[in-house]
Amino acid sequence: MASKTRAKKLMGVAPLDPAALTAADLPVLVKAAAGGGGRGMRVVRDLAELPAALEAARAEARSAFGDDEVFAEPYVEGGRHVEVQVLADAHGTVWALGTRDCSLQRRHQKVVEEAPAPGLPPGLAAALQDTAVRAAGSLGYTGAGTVEFLVAPDGTPHFLEMNTRLQVEHPVTEAVYGIDLVALQLRVAEGARLPAGPPAPSGHAVEARLYAEDPARGFAPQTGAVHALDVDGVRVDTGYEAGDAVTVHYDALLAKAVAHAPTREEAVRALAAALRRARVHGPATNRDLLVRTLGHEDFTRPGRADTGFYDRVLPELTGPPPGEEYAAVAAALADAAGRPGPGAWRNLPSQPQTKAYGGHEVRYHRTRGGYTLPDHPGVRVVSAQPGLVRLELSGVVRPYRVASYGDGTVYVDTPQAAYRLTPRPRFADPAPRTAPGSLLAPMPGTVVRLAEGLAEGCRVEAGRPLLWLEAMKMEHRVTAPASGTLTALHAAPGRQVEHGALLAVVRPEEPVPEPAQPDQPVQPGQAEPPGRPEQTEPPGRPGQPARPVPEPVQREPHVPEPVHPVQPVLEEDA
Repeated sequence: MASKTRAKKLMGVAPLDPAALTAADLPVLVKAAAGGGGRGMRVVRDLAELPAALEAARAEARSAFGDDEVFAEPYVEGGRHVEVQVLADAHGTVWALGTRDCSLQRRHQKVVEEAPAPGLPPGLAAALQDTAVRAAGSLGYTGAGTVEFLVAPDGTPHFLEMNTRLQVEHPVTEAVYGIDLVALQLRVAEGARLPAGPPAPSGHAVEARLYAEDPARGFAPQTGAVHALDVDGVRVDTGYEAGDAVTVHYDALLAKAVAHAPTREEAVRALAAALRRARVHGPATNRDLLVRTLGHEDFTRPGRADTGFYDRVLPELTGPPPGEEYAAVAAALADAAGRPGPGAWRNLPSQPQTKAYGGHEVRYHRTRGGYTLPDHPGVRVVSAQPGLVRLELSGVVRPYRVASYGDGTVYVDTPQAAYRLTPRPRFADPAPRTAPGSLLAPMPGTVVRLAEGLAEGCRVEAGRPLLWLEAMKMEHRVTAPASGTLTALHAAPGRQVEHGALLAVVRPEEPVPEPAQPDQPVQPGQAEPPGRPEQTEPPGRPGQPARPVPEPVQREPHVPEPVHPVQPVLEEDA
């Protein structure tokens, strides 16, 4: 069962041969036979894309698992990922511990899971559990395992694979059944006999995976120091604490937060509230995405969410949180409260002070009675301390907890939302730091391969993959932002690169100017072309004829073109 191809054959499902695929088979999902965690998987919708998808999947599988065998299976649009947890002993007893829904995924990796799977058609849950028990029993399997299915929109189940281990999402099953799967797995391995049947399930559990990544930038992995990681009110499984560093050498998963309640609605509400109140300071994370996901109507309505959820709604889930301008106000006031007051020559500053964070500029004035905000007349500053600012908005006093750790980022936490702000320098550095067209590494990682034939001097098309970076157990491609000539290439397979390292330089093509149209002479008897009337100046003295005035020459003011490094387009190679 560790091989996906052999597992399918054991279950009577024939995998598709990539070499024999036709247009009638599309769309298909190319997968690594020894894969897991979303690695070595590519969706193919056009036969012309198949060779590149196979090459990329094999390369990633070889790098991750030491086995480049790949196969294909039908790609079910709008399907739900449903799995069954099994636990079997060496005496013939096999437990099926209900179902789990793991449909919310990005890059073929799970983000939100829950048990039991909500909204399944009548009888389907029992049928999936029966199939899972037969699969484990027919093998004489011992230990914990997960049998995974893809349920089509019409309710038809498709066997995917059996993972011969515990899954990341196993805590939701533990919560519903009130058991410790890790302890039971160890007891089974020691030869203990399981009871005839598992305990009765109770309630509903939902798990959210907190990743160090930026969903607004294609889920780009993030690294750096963890300053605070506090999630209260729910079960939290994590290997990180304040002071640890997130590096590129491990998965981007920081923690799992699990809520259990009598009903699904209560569990979802409890998990969303815990994540909203959490203090997560350090690398950018998907925390805001999780909170908004748990409140989206396609998730709150049981059975509506499928594996294409984030493909459809990601843009509406990744905008800045509401109220960010007030968080910027709080950050500016906390910074001012931590600075010394005016000197001996003046009791109070005569002009308002200014502090900018991202797109927000805050002007504040320190008075004898506290602080005033000239640009926010509806906001009253109740109190301002370096770590806590209280603002009154529409008659409601709101607390803003402000923290910074010397790395330039300011974290503002409120009961409703959390904000991650970057101060804007008062004076921009006019000196360009990189040459025009520079492609900088969007993350630290390892260059795993270059595009075939890529070399200095070659022409590249906009959107063409140039190289692939591996970071946090995922592979990402860097593409050309514009058509042009590759004038420099500093990346090589196997090279470790830091964030912001120069990878390559693409000189964009110069636009071809349109030829100027010469003015047509006016023929005798022909009217002057419209828009160019003859201009005259008034006569200097009465009776003196007016003199034609030459048409003024319009000159565009010279504005030097700004030079900025070109940020590469980062995409997950799916």
